[in-house]
Amino acid sequence: MKLSIVIPIYNEEENIYPLYEELKGVLKTLEHDHEIVFVDDGSKDGSLALLEKIQQQDDKVVVVSFRRNFGQTAAMSAGFRYATGDVIATLDGDMQNDPHDLPIFLAKMAEGYDLVSGWRHKRQDPFLNRRLPSMIANKIISTVTGVHLHDYGCTLKTFRREITQGINLYGEMHRFIPAIASGVGSRIAEVQANHRPRLRGTSKYGISRTLRVVLDLMTVKFLLSYGTRPIHVFGMLGMASGGLGFALALIMTIQRTFFGMPMANRPLLLLAVLLLFMGMQFISMGLLGELQVRTYHESQGKPIYVVRKVLGRREEA
Repeated sequence: MKLSIVIPIYNEEENIYPLYEELKGVLKTLEHDHEIVFVDDGSKDGSLALLEKIQQQDDKVVVVSFRRNFGQTAAMSAGFRYATGDVIATLDGDMQNDPHDLPIFLAKMAEGYDLVSGWRHKRQDPFLNRRLPSMIANKIISTVTGVHLHDYGCTLKTFRREITQGINLYGEMHRFIPAIASGVGSRIAEVQANHRPRLRGTSKYGISRTLRVVLDLMTVKFLLSYGTRPIHVFGMLGMASGGLGFALALIMTIQRTFFGMPMANRPLLLLAVLLLFMGMQFISMGLLGELQVRTYHESQGKPIYVVRKVLGRREEA
């Protein structure tokens, strides 16, 4: 088995070499072939120059350099693309993840899991601006997606290669990989991970990131539940809105016809008309969504299912 370590880097000049040295020491104790994929996310300090120097000295190191800062999700996606290992592990570049946890994660993978996620149960970060928002976000994500993990934000994870190859990441969706992987039937485990305080450099995270996570969560929930059948969500909303509007209009028509009650000066009439138009718009959006889904899958020959294995037939058949 070959192991690939993917490490996003953004202005971590002070941490790169200590992290590399510590990681190499851990990898020497493992029996697996390995590679380290550093993804420089448009660093403005000396990170890239240091990575290039390390790569010249170690042919097990791969350096992917972005032209500008695209964000951690893009760095993860690039790392998955250029990694060649059967198992891919991800680490933060700030040395807060402990490389010595890797053997524990690999042992858990050997039990048959497709993805093992880290849980920073003793997180070494400030409470108000880091831990509290993270706790709230983790609770919301677990409730909405149905994949109950203590810590979605921990970068330390291990994946089977086929999991990473079947996932396209956008926005801040790298933290939702366990939920997305669960949606295609992956077996997921969570392991307690040692979390260390940041000793060098400055954090790139802020409380505003929580808001972006919530917005991406809406996207993930929609894709997991209705990604191949958008008419089911938009159509139901349209039918509910249109049905309520029709019922209000019918009631007012009966009142006007049999009881002589006026209609023109009643706000309820405007509400009924608005609900009818909203219903038609929702249904139209659902139909357009169905067309886009079919175009997306059929143009790429992309199936709407995921096969784990096929038994009893030759591979070339």
